[in-house]
Amino acid sequence: MAYDPENVFAKILRGEIPCNKVYEDEFALAFHDINPQAPVHVLVIPKGEYVSMADFTADAPAELVVGYMRAVGKVADELGLIEPGYRTIANAGPNSHQEVPHLHIHIMGGKPLGPMLDKSFG
Repeated sequence: MAYDPENVFAKILRGEIPCNKVYEDEFALAFHDINPQAPVHVLVIPKGEYVSMADFTADAPAELVVGYMRAVGKVADELGLIEPGYRTIANAGPNSHQEVPHLHIHIMGGKPLGPMLDKSFG
């Protein structure tokens, strides 16, 4: 899938659309999800044009990959999620229900989240 520079996260990175920011550095931007699925639901996006973890890890400079992953950990810590626990999810492609074609990791927590997937698939 080709990167669409007009996707909503690209517009957020450019400052064209506001977000409820919780963290930002030179590698990543983190903000509250507008449709939270848990008491804490934050998205962390890399600063760059990447659709999925596959193209990000294949094409991004090593310092961006490391900086982005460290940002995910920092955000979880700053949100107070380390001790009680949290979930990270990165959807990729249509079968995962990826809604925005810009790599993003969901950090979810604030309550017991239950099973990760519906067991009725198979």
